[in-house]
Amino acid sequence: MTTQSRRQFLWHAGGGLGGIALTQLLAEAGDLPDIPKPRPEFNGGLHHMAKVKRVVQLFMNGGVSQPDTFDYKPELEKGHGKPFKPDTLEKVEGVTSTPGNLMKSPFAFEQHGQCGRWVTSVFPHIATQVDRMAFLMAVASKTNVHGPASYMMNTGFILPGFPSMGAWLSYGLGRLTDNLPTFVVLPDARGLPYNQKGNFGSGFLPVAHAGTILNAGGNPPIPDLVPSPKEKFVTADADKDALELLGKVNREHAKTRPADTRLDARIESYELAAKMQQHAPEALDLTKETAATRKAYGLDDKATEDFGKRCLLARRLLERGTRFVQVWSGAGGPSNNWDNHTDIIKELPPIARSVDQPTAALLQDLHDRGMLKDTLVVFSTEFGRQPFTQGATGRDHNQGTSIAWLAGAGVKPGVAHGASDPWSWRTAEGKVYCYDLHATILHLMGIDHTKLSVLHDGTKRRLTDVHGEVIEPVLA
Repeated sequence: MTTQSRRQFLWHAGGGLGGIALTQLLAEAGDLPDIPKPRPEFNGGLHHMAKVKRVVQLFMNGGVSQPDTFDYKPELEKGHGKPFKPDTLEKVEGVTSTPGNLMKSPFAFEQHGQCGRWVTSVFPHIATQVDRMAFLMAVASKTNVHGPASYMMNTGFILPGFPSMGAWLSYGLGRLTDNLPTFVVLPDARGLPYNQKGNFGSGFLPVAHAGTILNAGGNPPIPDLVPSPKEKFVTADADKDALELLGKVNREHAKTRPADTRLDARIESYELAAKMQQHAPEALDLTKETAATRKAYGLDDKATEDFGKRCLLARRLLERGTRFVQVWSGAGGPSNNWDNHTDIIKELPPIARSVDQPTAALLQDLHDRGMLKDTLVVFSTEFGRQPFTQGATGRDHNQGTSIAWLAGAGVKPGVAHGASDPWSWRTAEGKVYCYDLHATILHLMGIDHTKLSVLHDGTKRRLTDVHGEVIEPVLA
């Protein structure tokens, strides 16, 4: 008779990742005394008390122009139309063109809220929410090329092949529910962003931790979730029998290949799909929302309908146990995004309008439902734009400074950290990189970013590489 170790038994009984899940369940029940139980005082955190249970990230693809949105610079008004000659030894260069003259924002800046945050007229709705936000006014990048910069802001590296933040959160913290994906991505209806699916992949982590992409504009958003009415032979009993047989075959196959995480991910995806057949249709059904809620998110306006629908879906998914949702604004390519090279005056207002009302509605809705107490909202982009012109009224890429903001659980409201120089060209104080933003998000979720690592090709890899400091001034 062949004997099995407990590890082998759990692995074979559960089939890879399923075995790990079974081990966790047994540990929580106290049936495996040598495996420590989760510590209740950590409130769901891995290394310390978690203040955040779930995250929604609004990613503005293409490079939001900070001097035309949140970074008010009187020096640009004074020097408008003049050559840019900063008091530094650094040579002024454009990324894709010759630098033009300084250009003030064509949009009026006003102070808003008790905190007095400067915001331009392109964000009238977001401006009403500034007292809930903590602004990072000096976010730098290490590249001014879209693809590498987008990788950096999403994975911590400028090269492909590394896990995204959502994948790390899924790997480190696991699921809040067994009925919906842990990490969901809602891309712009006009197309995937730069790097396509690379921004939300699992890299060298098990494939099961990659983002699940939902087409919010599709009908249904998830294809093949329910059987076609034409196929009368598909019944609930037939589905159940087929899934049981498929699971048995898959696990027998996986036993012979225990190191292949793709098999584990495939098995887990089938099991999750079966559960989603019961739970996802309700979660994705926006008709369940009141007319007032739909209007608040802008679903009755063509300009805001797409982003509004995805923000509302994000709230519904978070409400039902999804841990991390990314909502993207802008497709990859030279247009339909925030990459305003040609004409800021014509290009920025439409894309800004598409996200303005839905973003403000999401914040207000989360607050009204009591969800901001354990939900973090992150607004970010891959880099900023230059203070001088490209062509007549466009702005080129700028890795030197950009702006992000946080709102919700664990965040000090109405504050700002860091500042750019007088022209919004480079950071002047409080410079942060993606590493610091990622470290802060992980910290709020109860994770020490220096301890969440995986040995890969002989190197202990982590989301923040060898960098990163928690941005304490913005934490409550």
